[in-house]
Amino acid sequence: MNQTVNIAGPANPPDKQESAPGAALGKVKIIYRIGLVLISLLFFTSGFFEITKNPIVWDQTIDLGYPPYFIVLLGIAKISGVIVLLIPDRLNWLKEWVFVGLFYDVIFAFASNYATAHFSDCVPAAVAFLLVLTTYVTFRKINPVLKISL
Repeated sequence: MNQTVNIAGPANPPDKQESAPGAALGKVKIIYRIGLVLISLLFFTSGFFEITKNPIVWDQTIDLGYPPYFIVLLGIAKISGVIVLLIPDRLNWLKEWVFVGLFYDVIFAFASNYATAHFSDCVPAAVAFLLVLTTYVTFRKINPVLKISL
């Protein structure tokens, strides 16, 4: 019987072993779900306030120069987007478009507030941008190749 002895020790010492790919993906899914919940709360609430003409959102948006019909349409689009994002494992191609719409929304919110000298209102838009960006990056890590599924 031939027996081989490895005098160099194990190939990957316990302190140098890499974590299993599944564990890393699990962390990404947790970050994605937290981001998804926060995005859903933020944009559903904002959309609801826009549709119901709540003064918290309505007056500020009118002050920025947007017409009333646009504010209502924006609210409908936000709520529709949140519904699409919350459908698990379906409509991933449409979720890509929702993320694009959310990016546009926060970029234009930032630009509108900056252009009208509402500098303090630029901070929430920047935070929302980072939240949407983080959630989108984790979405792409979970779904590296999108398959069209209805």
